[in-house]
Amino acid sequence: MAMNSKASSLQNRLHEIIFESDTPEGKAFDVALLVAIVGSIVVVLLDSLPALHARHQQLFMRLEWAFTILFTIEYLLRLYSVYKPMRYALSFFGIIDLLAILPSFLSLFVAGAQTLLVLRTLRLLRVFRIFGLQQYLTEMRFLGGALKASLNKILIFLFIVLTVVIILGAVMFLVEDGANGFTSIPESIYWAIVTITTVGYGDISPVTPLGKFVASIIMLLGYGILAVPTGIITSEMTTAARHKKDNNQVCPGCGKEGHEADAAYCKYCGTKM
Repeated sequence: MAMNSKASSLQNRLHEIIFESDTPEGKAFDVALLVAIVGSIVVVLLDSLPALHARHQQLFMRLEWAFTILFTIEYLLRLYSVYKPMRYALSFFGIIDLLAILPSFLSLFVAGAQTLLVLRTLRLLRVFRIFGLQQYLTEMRFLGGALKASLNKILIFLFIVLTVVIILGAVMFLVEDGANGFTSIPESIYWAIVTITTVGYGDISPVTPLGKFVASIIMLLGYGILAVPTGIITSEMTTAARHKKDNNQVCPGCGKEGHEADAAYCKYCGTKM
């Protein structure tokens, strides 16, 4: 019983240091972590320079593994310090923390995978919490909630757009009679996508009058199509603004934030706040 109490006390202490930044120890931990994240990113960037890579390859490799071991220990401590580790592991920051260490281990099997260590840049999002900029975290969750609520509508819209470009690509293949770069239906679909998104690389272009007419219609459709996702997201942002969350306390159970200002229990796992 005493052992369990001791372990629980250690767990709570680690949670306070690792997840909370309103104590001297927590602030020091977060600042040290931020410095380590920036240092690891700088090492990856410098290692990509051919001249430096040729001269300091072994040094960069040792530094990359040192940071990886450090972040792996930190990740394991985060899992240990919450009551429900799987909930934290599947949370936004939990996934980012895992992605920060996976590329190094992946590089043992796939050459060049360590380049993906730049994913550690995402960990810099913690800077908002570290320096007390909670309002930015609130705005980030607000935007994320609006995007999540818009996902189904946008997916349906993209399916409709995909159907349109397939049909128009096939029409252009027929109109241009397989010439002028429209050598196949897939090539014509690629042209339709480039045109309807207003990118217009110019590597393929219609020559026939009818082809130019169809292309003009696609270009005009493109402007309308680009506006639709913006309208969907704006609508969801307006709705989300009415239910904005202001509490930035980290749940000791799953490590998640974004609770109601007067929340007594975590809305994700039910742990007492």
